[in-house]
Amino acid sequence: MDAATTVLPFRVDFDLKTGLSGARPTIRRHLSQMKGMYADQEAYEAMLREGDPLVYEFYELGLPETPAHISFGCSIVYPGKVGDEYFMTKGHFHTILDTAEVYYCLTGQGLMLMENPEGDVYAEEFRPGNAVYVPGRFAHRSINTGTETMVTFYAFRSDAGHDYGTIEQKGFRKIAVERGGVPVLADNPRWNE
Repeated sequence: MDAATTVLPFRVDFDLKTGLSGARPTIRRHLSQMKGMYADQEAYEAMLREGDPLVYEFYELGLPETPAHISFGCSIVYPGKVGDEYFMTKGHFHTILDTAEVYYCLTGQGLMLMENPEGDVYAEEFRPGNAVYVPGRFAHRSINTGTETMVTFYAFRSDAGHDYGTIEQKGFRKIAVERGGVPVLADNPRWNE
């Protein structure tokens, strides 16, 4: 093993309410960076005129991107809605499509929306203590359906990579919206085949 990929044992402290303690975010996405992700473009533009809220951020430790390592960190999705569609992550496939990922909900509530290239769509609930397994070949998106910050811990093979471009171009077939005070999945009117 060369020096660039050698990692010695280490410990990371997690705050069970806020995620990684003392770490800097790897990515912070504000609403302005989510253009085209929400179905209601008028509501999106109106919200941007009022400000540019932080929608989500995640923290990753930057381990070497080799199959010998497991990347892990936490994702934080803030509460809010664009129109009746809940705040969410952009979502991604892994560049190595067969890569699976595990998420464990620390706080908050929401959904993990998953979709494979063949069009099979699944949604699993996030509540504190729930673990969600995302199989390989599934794009996945975390959605905060609650009124408090949702924090999840995640882990996947370090060389998997992230393909955000496919989702930016096509979207997901389904979106999570509030209907009668509860989250439901609806057809995405902006989905492109």
